[in-house]
Amino acid sequence: MIDFVATFIFFFAVIDPIGSVPVFIAVTSQYDDKAKRIIAVKATLVAALILLFFVVAGEVILTSMAIPLSAFQIAGGIVLFLFALSMIFGESKPEQEVKLAESGNETAIFPLAVPSIAGPGAMLAAVLMTENARYSLIEQAQTAGMMLLVLVVVLVLLLAASWINRLIGSSGASIVSRIMGLILASVATANVLAGITEYFSL
Repeated sequence: MIDFVATFIFFFAVIDPIGSVPVFIAVTSQYDDKAKRIIAVKATLVAALILLFFVVAGEVILTSMAIPLSAFQIAGGIVLFLFALSMIFGESKPEQEVKLAESGNETAIFPLAVPSIAGPGAMLAAVLMTENARYSLIEQAQTAGMMLLVLVVVLVLLLAASWINRLIGSSGASIVSRIMGLILASVATANVLAGITEYFSL
């Protein structure tokens, strides 16, 4: 049995639903309310499919490439840590992705589904949190369920994006993103330490 609260918080930190709200507003600024709802649902579904793919096939791909899972855990932890540092000290997640929305093709797929919702950190987390050697099939299903629950939160926030933006503004979303970055840095460090312990059989 997994720790449901800890798993939910972890995926909430790495996906950062609140940070996706300013991105969604920038992406959908020229659409009417009906189109915005369709884009929100489409983006969330695409992100869910991408993350579920990494849950199911991520470890299989690693195994076929003869990459030890402990090595991926260390590398993934380092990447997550760097991602967290960029959230804390650099431009926050919403600030970076709003720029993508303004400069790129404004669609539900890019930059909303990827990389705002299903970013590199979320993909890595999906693999690390469902290792076959550490978690049973039931526990992996529970973890996937918590991940999907966070995506439900994402969808709810996107549907209420205009109201949330009026409430906390872009500055509030940036503050939340930096707090999530600090939590993510702690989880990333734990992953690196766990990978080192497993690799060297400490």
